[in-house]
Amino acid sequence: MKQIPPAPGMVYLVGSGPGALDLMTVRATRLVGEADAIVHDHLVAEGVLGLARSDAQIISVGKKASKHTVPQDELNLLLVRLAREGKSVVRLKGGDPFIFGRGGEEIETLCEFGIPFEVVPGVTAAAGCAAYAGIPLTHRDHAQTVSFATGHLKDGSVNLDWQALARPRQTVVFYMGVGGIAEICRQLIAHGLPATHPAAVVQSGSTERQRVLTGDLATLPAKINEAGITSPALIIVGTVVRLRDKLAWYAPDPSKGRRKAR
Repeated sequence: MKQIPPAPGMVYLVGSGPGALDLMTVRATRLVGEADAIVHDHLVAEGVLGLARSDAQIISVGKKASKHTVPQDELNLLLVRLAREGKSVVRLKGGDPFIFGRGGEEIETLCEFGIPFEVVPGVTAAAGCAAYAGIPLTHRDHAQTVSFATGHLKDGSVNLDWQALARPRQTVVFYMGVGGIAEICRQLIAHGLPATHPAAVVQSGSTERQRVLTGDLATLPAKINEAGITSPALIIVGTVVRLRDKLAWYAPDPSKGRRKAR
């Protein structure tokens, strides 16, 4: 008798938001709690794995800046294999799956193998971290355009459209930019922005470990180095950074394990 292969499972690409567990969407929270298998990056919302079923298969793929425990091609095929076993699979990512989360690459592979999938958006790090830092990404007096850029390209370079990123009256947010901060600032100055143009770094945004440093293109690299800022961190460039002194509302309170407003 011919054996009938099991029906394929389902893969959910789920964004867990910028870091705080309660910034996850209701749908994301429910899917994590129902999943047979969870494949997660290093940077996911704190405590999110505690929502999983006790019998769920938890697989860390360790994606962290340029260091990958599981190469992307192997990770894509892992999702295919788990789904072919008939499992409900949550591919859990920090922020949003489609904003520097490689979600597009992963579902391309799922499409090739005929695996059904769904994308569950999350609060992207730019929006979440900027909000908790008290830095509005847009403001009628400062920025009518927002650009998201990666500070780490596939080939390891920081080769971007600097002319476009150095335009005035916009906010630019660099993901994964801490390692290349000196080059980022140098290029923005070389392409027309003044050395005094405001810039900030937000580390571990929306969590109890959040740190925010402000400065300008000339001073921010040294400040980051002196403070020992490392990933996860975002760079925000634009005159909206000047508003932080007035609009900052969030003060981490690690001793009490919770967040508090100022």
